[in-house]
Amino acid sequence: MHIFPQLRKLERKYASELMVVGVHSAKFPNEKEKENLYNAVKRCELEHPVVNDAEFQIWQQYACRAWPTMMFIDPEGKVIGKHEGEITFEDLDHLLGEMVAEFDASGLLNRKRVAVSVGTEPDYPLSFPGKVLADEAGGRLFIADTNHNRIVVATLEGQVCCVIGSGEEGLSDGDLQSARFNHPQGMALDGERLYVADTENHAIRRVDLAAGTVETIAGNGRQGNRRSGQGPGSESELNSPWDLAFHDGKLYVAMAGCHQIWFMDLESGMAGPYAGTGAESIKDGALLEATLAQPSGITTDGDRLYFADSETSSIRSAELQPGGRVRTIVGLGLFEFGDRDGEGHLVRLQHPLGIAMKDGILYITDSYNHKIKEIVPVPRRSTTLAGTGSAGYDDGPAGEAAFSEPGGLSIAGGKMYVADTNNHAIRVADMATWEVKTLELAWPS
Repeated sequence: MHIFPQLRKLERKYASELMVVGVHSAKFPNEKEKENLYNAVKRCELEHPVVNDAEFQIWQQYACRAWPTMMFIDPEGKVIGKHEGEITFEDLDHLLGEMVAEFDASGLLNRKRVAVSVGTEPDYPLSFPGKVLADEAGGRLFIADTNHNRIVVATLEGQVCCVIGSGEEGLSDGDLQSARFNHPQGMALDGERLYVADTENHAIRRVDLAAGTVETIAGNGRQGNRRSGQGPGSESELNSPWDLAFHDGKLYVAMAGCHQIWFMDLESGMAGPYAGTGAESIKDGALLEATLAQPSGITTDGDRLYFADSETSSIRSAELQPGGRVRTIVGLGLFEFGDRDGEGHLVRLQHPLGIAMKDGILYITDSYNHKIKEIVPVPRRSTTLAGTGSAGYDDGPAGEAAFSEPGGLSIAGGKMYVADTNNHAIRVADMATWEVKTLELAWPS
Protein backbone atom coordinates (compact mmCIF):
# COMPACT_ATOMS: atom_id res chain seq x y z
CA MET A 1 0.00 0.00 0.00
CA HIS A 2 2.98 2.30 0.52
CA ILE A 3 3.91 2.20 -3.19
CA PHE A 4 0.71 3.89 -4.36
CA PRO A 5 1.70 7.53 -3.62
CA GLN A 6 4.87 7.07 -5.68
CA LEU A 7 2.89 5.57 -8.56
CA ARG A 8 0.43 8.48 -8.57
CA LYS A 9 3.29 10.98 -8.81
CA LEU A 10 5.06 9.01 -11.53
CA GLU A 11 1.91 8.57 -13.62
CA ARG A 12 1.45 12.31 -13.60
CA LYS A 13 5.11 13.05 -14.38
CA TYR A 14 5.39 10.46 -17.17
CA ALA A 15 1.83 10.82 -18.44
CA SER A 16 2.84 10.25 -22.08
CA GLU A 17 5.60 7.69 -21.56
CA LEU A 18 4.40 5.33 -18.83
CA MET A 19 1.50 2.89 -18.70
CA VAL A 20 0.78 1.31 -15.32
CA VAL A 21 -1.36 -1.80 -14.93
CA GLY A 22 -2.01 -2.97 -11.37
CA VAL A 23 -2.35 -6.66 -10.62
CA HIS A 24 -4.06 -7.31 -7.30
CA SER A 25 -3.04 -10.70 -5.92
CA ALA A 26 -4.70 -10.55 -2.52
CA LYS A 27 -3.18 -11.98 0.63
CA PHE A 28 -6.27 -11.45 2.78
CA PRO A 29 -9.68 -12.95 1.85
CA ASN A 30 -11.35 -9.56 2.37
CA GLU A 31 -9.17 -8.07 -0.36
CA LYS A 32 -10.36 -10.61 -2.93
CA GLU A 33 -13.92 -9.29 -2.87
CA LYS A 34 -14.57 -7.15 -5.94
CA GLU A 35 -16.37 -4.39 -4.04
CA ASN A 36 -13.65 -4.17 -1.40
CA LEU A 37 -10.99 -3.98 -4.11
CA TYR A 38 -12.96 -1.24 -5.84
CA ASN A 39 -13.07 0.71 -2.58
CA ALA A 40 -9.31 0.28 -2.20
CA VAL A 41 -8.71 1.61 -5.73
CA LYS A 42 -10.82 4.69 -4.95
CA ARG A 43 -9.28 5.15 -1.51
CA CYS A 44 -5.75 5.03 -2.96
CA GLU A 45 -6.85 7.34 -5.80
CA LEU A 46 -5.34 5.08 -8.43
CA GLU A 47 -5.45 6.35 -11.99
CA HIS A 48 -4.60 3.09 -13.74
CA PRO A 49 -6.53 -0.13 -14.43
CA VAL A 50 -6.33 -2.87 -11.78
CA VAL A 51 -6.78 -6.60 -12.45
CA ASN A 52 -8.25 -8.73 -9.64
CA ASP A 53 -5.89 -11.73 -9.64
CA ALA A 54 -7.94 -13.55 -6.99
CA GLU A 55 -6.62 -17.00 -7.92
CA PHE A 56 -2.93 -15.90 -8.21
CA GLN A 57 -2.73 -16.87 -11.87
CA ILE A 58 -0.81 -13.77 -12.98
CA TRP A 59 1.29 -13.92 -9.81
CA GLN A 60 2.44 -17.40 -10.74
CA GLN A 61 3.01 -16.60 -14.42
CA TYR A 62 5.38 -13.77 -13.48
CA ALA A 63 7.04 -15.81 -10.70
CA CYS A 64 6.25 -13.25 -8.02
CA ARG A 65 7.41 -13.88 -4.47
CA ALA A 66 6.67 -10.70 -2.52
CA TRP A 67 4.27 -7.79 -2.10
CA PRO A 68 4.78 -5.45 -3.82
CA THR A 69 6.54 -6.70 -6.96
CA MET A 70 7.12 -4.39 -9.92
CA MET A 71 7.65 -5.82 -13.38
CA PHE A 72 9.18 -3.53 -16.01
CA ILE A 73 8.07 -4.21 -19.58
CA ASP A 74 9.59 -2.50 -22.61
CA PRO A 75 7.61 -0.97 -25.53
CA GLU A 76 7.88 -4.27 -27.40
CA GLY A 77 6.26 -6.23 -24.58
CA LYS A 78 9.36 -7.89 -23.16
CA VAL A 79 10.01 -8.14 -19.42
CA ILE A 80 13.28 -6.31 -18.81
CA GLY A 81 13.37 -5.98 -15.04
CA LYS A 82 11.84 -6.80 -11.69
CA HIS A 83 11.86 -5.15 -8.28
CA GLU A 84 10.56 -6.77 -5.10
CA GLY A 85 9.60 -4.73 -2.05
CA GLU A 86 9.27 -1.03 -1.40
CA ILE A 87 11.15 1.58 -3.41
CA THR A 88 11.44 5.34 -2.96
CA PHE A 89 10.02 7.82 -5.45
CA GLU A 90 13.49 9.19 -6.15
CA ASP A 91 14.96 5.79 -7.04
CA LEU A 92 11.99 4.85 -9.21
CA ASP A 93 11.99 8.24 -10.89
CA HIS A 94 15.69 7.88 -11.75
CA LEU A 95 15.15 4.38 -13.15
CA LEU A 96 12.17 5.39 -15.30
CA GLY A 97 14.00 8.47 -16.54
CA GLU A 98 16.80 6.25 -17.85
CA MET A 99 14.30 3.90 -19.52
CA VAL A 100 12.47 6.76 -21.22
CA ALA A 101 15.74 8.19 -22.55
CA GLU A 102 16.89 4.80 -23.84
CA PHE A 103 13.66 3.88 -25.62
CA ASP A 104 13.25 7.39 -26.97
CA ALA A 105 16.73 7.25 -28.51
CA SER A 106 15.97 3.90 -30.15
CA GLY A 107 12.68 5.18 -31.59
CA LEU A 108 10.56 2.64 -29.69
CA LEU A 109 8.70 5.04 -27.45
CA ASN A 110 5.08 5.70 -28.40
CA ARG A 111 3.75 8.75 -26.61
CA LYS A 112 0.16 8.18 -27.62
CA ARG A 113 -1.77 8.19 -24.37
CA VAL A 114 -4.13 5.34 -23.56
CA ALA A 115 -7.53 6.50 -22.39
CA VAL A 116 -8.49 4.95 -19.05
CA SER A 117 -11.82 5.61 -17.40
CA VAL A 118 -11.55 5.72 -13.62
CA GLY A 119 -14.69 5.92 -11.52
CA THR A 120 -15.03 8.83 -9.11
CA GLU A 121 -16.64 9.01 -5.70
CA PRO A 122 -19.55 11.35 -4.94
CA ASP A 123 -18.52 14.42 -2.96
CA TYR A 124 -19.20 13.07 0.54
CA PRO A 125 -18.70 15.46 3.49
CA LEU A 126 -15.96 13.06 4.62
CA SER A 127 -13.79 11.03 2.26
CA PHE A 128 -12.34 7.75 3.55
CA PRO A 129 -11.73 9.00 7.12
CA GLY A 130 -8.85 6.94 8.53
CA LYS A 131 -8.58 7.83 12.21
CA VAL A 132 -10.55 9.67 14.88
CA LEU A 133 -9.57 11.17 18.25
CA ALA A 134 -12.15 11.94 20.96
CA ASP A 135 -11.19 14.56 23.56
CA GLU A 136 -13.48 14.01 26.53
CA ALA A 137 -12.10 16.88 28.62
CA GLY A 138 -12.49 19.41 25.82
CA GLY A 139 -15.66 17.97 24.31
CA ARG A 140 -14.01 17.75 20.90
CA LEU A 141 -13.77 15.21 18.14
CA PHE A 142 -10.84 15.30 15.71
CA ILE A 143 -11.45 13.46 12.43
CA ALA A 144 -8.72 12.61 9.94
CA ASP A 145 -10.66 13.35 6.75
CA THR A 146 -7.94 11.48 4.94
CA ASN A 147 -8.80 11.78 1.26
CA HIS A 148 -9.83 15.40 1.69
CA ASN A 149 -6.32 16.05 3.08
CA ARG A 150 -7.56 17.78 6.21
CA ILE A 151 -8.57 17.43 9.87
CA VAL A 152 -12.18 18.16 10.80
CA VAL A 153 -12.81 19.38 14.35
CA ALA A 154 -16.31 18.90 15.77
CA THR A 155 -18.05 18.63 19.12
CA LEU A 156 -18.73 15.13 20.42
CA GLU A 157 -22.32 15.67 19.26
CA GLY A 158 -21.22 16.41 15.68
CA GLN A 159 -21.28 20.22 15.39
CA VAL A 160 -18.32 21.09 13.16
CA CYS A 161 -16.20 23.82 14.74
CA CYS A 162 -13.39 24.25 12.25
CA VAL A 163 -11.35 22.57 9.55
CA ILE A 164 -7.56 22.29 9.68
CA GLY A 165 -6.03 22.33 6.21
CA SER A 166 -6.99 23.78 2.86
CA GLY A 167 -7.95 20.41 1.42
CA GLU A 168 -5.27 20.69 -1.25
CA GLU A 169 -2.69 17.91 -1.27
CA GLY A 170 0.72 19.20 -0.27
CA LEU A 171 3.18 19.93 2.53
CA SER A 172 3.06 23.52 3.70
CA ASP A 173 2.82 25.15 7.11
CA GLY A 174 0.88 28.25 8.07
CA ASP A 175 -2.52 29.08 9.46
CA LEU A 176 -5.32 26.53 9.72
CA GLN A 177 -6.91 27.60 6.45
CA SER A 178 -3.81 27.60 4.25
CA ALA A 179 -1.76 24.67 5.60
CA ARG A 180 -1.63 21.56 3.42
CA PHE A 181 -1.59 17.87 4.33
CA ASN A 182 -1.29 14.68 2.31
CA HIS A 183 -3.65 11.90 3.43
CA PRO A 184 -3.29 12.35 7.22
CA GLN A 185 -4.08 9.47 9.57
CA GLY A 186 -3.51 9.19 13.34
CA MET A 187 -3.49 12.00 15.89
CA ALA A 188 -2.44 12.65 19.49
CA LEU A 189 -3.41 15.52 21.77
CA ASP A 190 -1.43 17.35 24.45
CA GLY A 191 -3.53 20.20 25.80
CA GLU A 192 -4.05 22.60 22.92
CA ARG A 193 -1.44 20.96 20.74
CA LEU A 194 -2.66 18.41 18.24
CA TYR A 195 -0.07 16.16 16.61
CA VAL A 196 -0.89 14.64 13.22
CA ALA A 197 0.68 11.71 11.39
CA ASP A 198 0.77 13.22 7.90
CA THR A 199 1.16 9.84 6.28
CA GLU A 200 1.87 10.46 2.61
CA ASN A 201 4.02 13.47 3.40
CA HIS A 202 6.09 11.17 5.65
CA ALA A 203 5.90 13.88 8.30
CA ILE A 204 4.65 14.76 11.77
CA ARG A 205 2.75 18.03 12.02
CA ARG A 206 1.94 20.07 15.13
CA VAL A 207 -1.25 22.09 15.24
CA ASP A 208 -1.39 24.86 17.83
CA LEU A 209 -5.14 25.02 18.33
CA ALA A 210 -4.97 28.21 20.41
CA ALA A 211 -2.75 30.12 17.98
CA GLY A 212 -4.35 28.60 14.88
CA THR A 213 -1.09 27.50 13.26
CA VAL A 214 0.39 24.36 11.71
CA GLU A 215 4.10 23.49 11.68
CA THR A 216 6.12 20.48 10.59
CA ILE A 217 8.22 19.04 13.43
CA ALA A 218 9.56 15.87 11.80
CA GLY A 219 10.06 14.74 8.21
CA ASN A 220 10.65 16.72 5.06
CA GLY A 221 8.27 15.11 2.57
CA ARG A 222 10.75 12.46 1.41
CA GLN A 223 10.22 8.79 2.19
CA GLY A 224 13.12 7.55 4.29
CA ASN A 225 14.60 4.14 4.94
CA ARG A 226 16.70 4.77 8.06
CA ARG A 227 16.05 2.03 10.61
CA SER A 228 18.56 2.76 13.35
CA GLY A 229 20.06 5.66 15.25
CA GLN A 230 18.62 8.99 16.32
CA GLY A 231 18.67 12.45 14.84
CA PRO A 232 16.82 15.76 14.87
CA GLY A 233 13.23 15.22 13.81
CA SER A 234 13.47 18.15 11.43
CA GLU A 235 16.27 16.35 9.57
CA SER A 236 14.81 12.84 9.72
CA GLU A 237 13.13 11.18 6.78
CA LEU A 238 10.11 9.19 7.96
CA ASN A 239 8.34 6.28 6.29
CA SER A 240 4.52 6.29 6.28
CA PRO A 241 3.74 7.31 9.88
CA TRP A 242 0.26 5.90 10.49
CA ASP A 243 -0.69 6.64 14.10
CA LEU A 244 0.53 8.49 17.20
CA ALA A 245 0.46 8.16 20.98
CA PHE A 246 1.60 10.82 23.45
CA HIS A 247 3.17 10.06 26.83
CA ASP A 248 5.45 11.99 29.19
CA GLY A 249 6.72 14.53 26.68
CA LYS A 250 7.27 12.03 23.89
CA LEU A 251 5.41 11.04 20.77
CA TYR A 252 5.37 7.39 19.80
CA VAL A 253 4.83 6.74 16.11
CA ALA A 254 3.44 3.63 14.42
CA MET A 255 5.80 3.80 11.45
CA ALA A 256 4.04 1.39 9.11
CA GLY A 257 6.37 1.84 6.16
CA CYS A 258 9.50 0.59 7.92
CA HIS A 259 7.81 -1.87 10.33
CA GLN A 260 8.89 -0.04 13.47
CA ILE A 261 7.68 2.05 16.38
CA TRP A 262 9.54 5.37 16.50
CA PHE A 263 9.67 8.01 19.20
CA MET A 264 10.19 11.75 19.20
CA ASP A 265 11.29 13.70 22.27
CA LEU A 266 9.29 16.91 21.97
CA GLU A 267 11.68 18.90 24.16
CA SER A 268 14.93 18.01 22.39
CA GLY A 269 13.40 17.34 18.98
CA MET A 270 15.34 14.07 18.64
CA ALA A 271 13.67 11.16 16.86
CA GLY A 272 14.46 7.57 15.98
CA PRO A 273 13.38 3.93 16.25
CA TYR A 274 11.98 2.75 19.59
CA ALA A 275 11.03 -0.84 18.73
CA GLY A 276 11.61 -3.14 15.78
CA THR A 277 14.60 -3.92 13.59
CA GLY A 278 12.82 -2.93 10.39
CA ALA A 279 12.42 -6.51 9.20
CA GLU A 280 8.83 -7.49 8.43
CA SER A 281 7.82 -10.42 10.62
CA ILE A 282 6.59 -11.19 14.13
CA LYS A 283 9.27 -11.92 16.72
CA ASP A 284 9.11 -10.92 20.36
CA GLY A 285 12.12 -9.82 22.34
CA ALA A 286 14.10 -6.75 23.39
CA LEU A 287 12.71 -3.53 21.93
CA LEU A 288 15.23 -3.06 19.14
CA GLU A 289 15.62 -6.78 18.45
CA ALA A 290 11.94 -7.60 17.95
CA THR A 291 10.35 -7.56 14.50
CA LEU A 292 7.05 -5.94 13.54
CA ALA A 293 4.89 -5.80 10.41
CA GLN A 294 3.18 -2.57 9.39
CA PRO A 295 2.12 -1.22 12.81
CA SER A 296 -0.88 0.99 11.99
CA GLY A 297 -2.54 1.82 15.31
CA ILE A 298 -1.03 2.70 18.69
CA THR A 299 -2.17 3.60 22.21
CA THR A 300 -0.74 3.57 25.73
CA ASP A 301 -1.74 3.07 29.37
CA GLY A 302 1.38 4.83 30.65
CA ASP A 303 3.29 1.59 31.30
CA ARG A 304 3.18 0.01 27.86
CA LEU A 305 2.50 0.87 24.27
CA TYR A 306 -0.12 -1.31 22.63
CA PHE A 307 -0.22 -1.49 18.85
CA ALA A 308 -2.09 -3.11 16.00
CA ASP A 309 0.54 -4.92 13.96
CA SER A 310 -1.61 -5.05 10.87
CA GLU A 311 0.23 -7.29 8.43
CA THR A 312 0.55 -10.07 11.01
CA SER A 313 -3.07 -9.55 12.11
CA SER A 314 -1.83 -9.22 15.68
CA ILE A 315 -2.08 -7.02 18.76
CA ARG A 316 1.22 -6.47 20.54
CA SER A 317 2.76 -4.45 23.36
CA ALA A 318 6.07 -2.66 23.96
CA GLU A 319 7.17 -1.70 27.46
CA LEU A 320 7.99 1.94 28.09
CA GLN A 321 10.79 1.50 30.61
CA PRO A 322 14.45 1.20 29.49
CA GLY A 323 15.37 -2.35 28.61
CA GLY A 324 11.76 -3.16 27.83
CA ARG A 325 10.48 -5.89 25.55
CA VAL A 326 7.94 -6.43 22.80
CA ARG A 327 5.34 -9.09 23.49
CA THR A 328 2.52 -10.49 21.37
CA ILE A 329 -0.93 -10.55 22.96
CA VAL A 330 -2.80 -12.23 20.10
CA GLY A 331 -1.57 -13.16 16.64
CA LEU A 332 0.85 -15.72 15.23
CA GLY A 333 2.33 -14.80 11.87
CA LEU A 334 2.19 -13.13 8.48
CA PHE A 335 -0.15 -15.78 7.11
CA GLU A 336 -2.17 -16.60 10.25
CA PHE A 337 -5.40 -14.65 10.05
CA GLY A 338 -9.15 -15.14 10.18
CA ASP A 339 -12.12 -14.27 12.38
CA ARG A 340 -12.11 -16.28 15.58
CA ASP A 341 -12.74 -15.16 19.16
CA GLY A 342 -11.32 -17.02 22.13
CA GLU A 343 -8.09 -16.92 24.08
CA GLY A 344 -4.38 -16.93 23.30
CA HIS A 345 -3.22 -18.77 20.20
CA LEU A 346 -6.79 -19.62 19.19
CA VAL A 347 -7.60 -15.97 18.36
CA ARG A 348 -7.59 -14.87 14.73
CA LEU A 349 -7.94 -11.32 13.42
CA GLN A 350 -7.76 -9.96 9.89
CA HIS A 351 -5.63 -6.85 9.40
CA PRO A 352 -6.63 -4.72 12.44
CA LEU A 353 -5.88 -1.01 12.08
CA GLY A 354 -7.24 0.89 15.09
CA ILE A 355 -6.66 0.47 18.83
CA ALA A 356 -7.69 2.26 22.03
CA MET A 357 -7.55 1.39 25.72
CA LYS A 358 -10.14 2.01 28.43
CA ASP A 359 -10.05 0.63 31.98
CA GLY A 360 -7.46 -2.01 31.12
CA ILE A 361 -9.33 -3.34 28.07
CA LEU A 362 -8.14 -2.92 24.49
CA TYR A 363 -10.68 -2.05 21.82
CA ILE A 364 -9.75 -2.62 18.19
CA THR A 365 -11.08 -2.18 14.70
CA ASP A 366 -10.69 -5.63 13.16
CA SER A 367 -10.74 -3.87 9.84
CA TYR A 368 -10.89 -6.62 7.23
CA ASN A 369 -13.47 -8.49 9.33
CA HIS A 370 -15.56 -5.28 9.48
CA LYS A 371 -15.90 -5.64 13.25
CA ILE A 372 -15.20 -3.94 16.54
CA LYS A 373 -13.64 -6.24 19.14
CA GLU A 374 -12.34 -6.07 22.68
CA ILE A 375 -9.17 -7.79 23.81
CA VAL A 376 -8.35 -8.38 27.46
CA PRO A 377 -4.53 -8.49 27.64
CA VAL A 378 -4.65 -11.09 30.41
CA PRO A 379 -5.86 -13.79 29.64
CA ARG A 380 -5.40 -12.66 26.00
CA ARG A 381 -9.10 -13.01 25.26
CA SER A 382 -10.85 -11.61 22.17
CA THR A 383 -14.60 -10.93 21.96
CA THR A 384 -16.64 -9.41 19.13
CA LEU A 385 -18.63 -6.35 20.23
CA ALA A 386 -20.19 -5.07 17.01
CA GLY A 387 -20.33 -5.85 13.32
CA THR A 388 -21.73 -8.68 11.23
CA GLY A 389 -18.47 -9.79 9.65
CA SER A 390 -19.50 -8.55 6.21
CA ALA A 391 -19.03 -5.09 4.73
CA GLY A 392 -22.18 -2.97 5.02
CA TYR A 393 -23.68 0.23 6.37
CA ASP A 394 -26.39 -0.37 8.95
CA ASP A 395 -27.07 1.21 12.33
CA GLY A 396 -28.77 -0.66 15.15
CA PRO A 397 -27.94 -3.23 17.82
CA ALA A 398 -24.35 -4.42 17.90
CA GLY A 399 -25.00 -7.75 16.24
CA GLU A 400 -26.90 -6.14 13.38
CA ALA A 401 -24.78 -3.04 12.86
CA ALA A 402 -22.52 -3.20 9.81
CA PHE A 403 -19.23 -1.45 9.06
CA SER A 404 -16.92 -1.33 6.06
CA GLU A 405 -13.22 -1.58 6.89
CA PRO A 406 -13.25 0.65 9.98
CA GLY A 407 -9.81 2.20 10.41
CA GLY A 408 -9.66 3.89 13.80
CA LEU A 409 -11.56 4.37 17.04
CA SER A 410 -11.49 6.51 20.18
CA ILE A 411 -13.48 6.58 23.42
CA ALA A 412 -15.02 9.46 25.39
CA GLY A 413 -18.00 9.80 27.73
CA GLY A 414 -19.04 6.17 27.55
CA LYS A 415 -19.19 6.26 23.76
CA MET A 416 -16.92 4.80 21.13
CA TYR A 417 -16.29 6.86 18.01
CA VAL A 418 -15.34 4.80 14.96
CA ALA A 419 -13.85 6.02 11.67
CA ASP A 420 -15.87 3.82 9.30
CA THR A 421 -13.51 4.36 6.42
CA ASN A 422 -15.22 2.92 3.35
CA ASN A 423 -18.60 4.28 4.45
CA HIS A 424 -17.17 7.83 4.64
CA ALA A 425 -18.72 8.17 8.08
CA ILE A 426 -18.16 8.38 11.81
CA ARG A 427 -20.15 5.81 13.74
CA VAL A 428 -20.91 6.03 17.46
CA ALA A 429 -21.44 3.02 19.71
CA ASP A 430 -22.99 3.48 23.16
CA MET A 431 -20.76 1.29 25.32
CA ALA A 432 -23.56 0.60 27.80
CA THR A 433 -26.10 -0.69 25.27
CA TRP A 434 -23.85 -1.28 22.22
CA GLU A 435 -26.37 0.46 20.02
CA VAL A 436 -24.59 1.86 16.94
CA LYS A 437 -25.59 5.12 15.26
CA THR A 438 -24.10 7.29 12.53
CA LEU A 439 -22.84 10.67 13.74
CA GLU A 440 -24.60 13.38 11.76
CA LEU A 441 -22.14 16.19 11.22
CA ALA A 442 -23.60 19.69 11.29
CA TRP A 443 -21.48 22.01 9.19
CA PRO A 444 -21.44 25.79 9.77
CA SER A 445 -23.34 27.72 7.12
